[in-house]
Amino acid sequence: MTENITSVGGGGRPDAGVSALRGPTGAGAPAETRGRTTIANGVVAKIAGMAAREVPGIHNLGAGVARTLGAMRDRVPGAGGATAVTRGVKVEVGERQAAVDLDVVVEYGVSIVDIAGDVRTNVISAVERMTGLEVVEVNIAVDDVHLPDEEEGAESDEGRVR
Repeated sequence: MTENITSVGGGGRPDAGVSALRGPTGAGAPAETRGRTTIANGVVAKIAGMAAREVPGIHNLGAGVARTLGAMRDRVPGAGGATAVTRGVKVEVGERQAAVDLDVVVEYGVSIVDIAGDVRTNVISAVERMTGLEVVEVNIAVDDVHLPDEEEGAESDEGRVR
């Protein structure tokens, strides 16, 4: 059995009449599919970062140095903002697919295997629902475990001697 594929424009490419995120384009296509939608890496990184932070047991995102610099940047008015959301998040975005790498800090006592699965599920769900991109992988690097008595970036004011 053979199928005839008709495309509108595009110089003979079989997928030339298909939008990257929707479907057929051209005069006979529904209005919402006419044209191309491009999603920037930063958009996917923000979505992934927010979705990862929503998972109970995730204390923070970012490797040690990035967290320290980010904490200092967050204290300066007007300097933190959007970078805090994407700290510890790297993405690669193609026309139809995305891959996500996360550096996370987990709370002490949680199952790292379980939390990694929960983070993957939440990130994939959020990115695919909001962007229409297929998430091909979510790689998670657990960089640290946050202990209950640790303060973020706080130096001890007490010395050994008084």
